Amino acid sequence: MAASSLAISPRKLRSDLYCYSYQNDANTPLVISVLASLIDRTMARNERIAKNCKWALTATKDFKSRVFDCHETPDMTIQSYLERIFRYTKAGPSVYVVAYVYIDRFCQANPGFRINARNVHRLLITTIMVASKYVEDMNYRNSYFARVGGLTTNELNHLEVEFLFLMGFKLHVNVSVFESYCSHLEREVSIGGGYHIERTLRCAEEIKSRQIQETRYNQIARILL
Repeated sequence: MAASSLAISPRKLRSDLYCYSYQNDANTPLVISVLASLIDRTMARNERIAKNCKWALTATKDFKSRVFDCHETPDMTIQSYLERIFRYTKAGPSVYVVAYVYIDRFCQANPGFRINARNVHRLLITTIMVASKYVEDMNYRNSYFARVGGLTTNELNHLEVEFLFLMGFKLHVNVSVFESYCSHLEREVSIGGGYHIERTLRCAEEIKSRQIQETRYNQIARILL
């Protein structure tokens, strides 16, 4: 899905990302559609490079670049896969931004790696799980993320370890880096639109705090009833 096809109004964007709700009926965060669009275009570009450059085919034979390859290409779009992850994990918008940072760092640290249809799903579930551990206070176990992503627990555990070592354990994302990647994602929405996907990690922390308070209130209400 091209960025230009995203029907986004400033009000909807602000509502999605500044007043984001973790209720069960919450809409999918806008950042998921933006990230899916960006990855789709990256895959299309890598496919063109692979067809036109022999050196690209040689590079992809490196073991490190094939760690996320699956035997069969999953029959699910990037958009649908990200929506599935959100639906079952309720990871907030900041998690997907940090996952995007990790994907970019991973590609820079491993020049032979190219995102394609065979590795993108495993790369996404791994980076989102690691990002969730970095951003969120409360997380699901690896076994749960594995079921959501369509993997076994052992497979996801292995991918996580490989990812961390290939990344050199460079997981810290400061506010300036976070905001720079937000700005890049904003340009995917509208060139020069000046929209905000998420400006600070503090916003995500405030939302998460409200979520915890709502959960505690609901638990108390159940006991009283």
